[in-house]
Amino acid sequence: MAYRLVFTRRAARDLEALEPDVRRRIGEALERYRQEPLRYARPMAYLTLGGYRLRVGDYRIIFDMEGEEIVVLRVGHRSHIYRRS
Repeated sequence: MAYRLVFTRRAARDLEALEPDVRRRIGEALERYRQEPLRYARPMAYLTLGGYRLRVGDYRIIFDMEGEEIVVLRVGHRSHIYRRS
């Protein structure tokens, strides 16, 4: 079963701010992970940002699962993504 990807406004802005090649890599990774996202994801230690995270090189995708949807909450470099803003 392929889950449906849903991006929050913040996640969409995060993606737009990235370089085109990084954006492409993240998009390709999300398409691969849509079949079994929890197989590749790690649970977040602190649930204030989201429930799970995916690693794509030095970038992280923070997301929650809601039924048959993957709700992407944030996307960013690992050095900045865990900061609150």
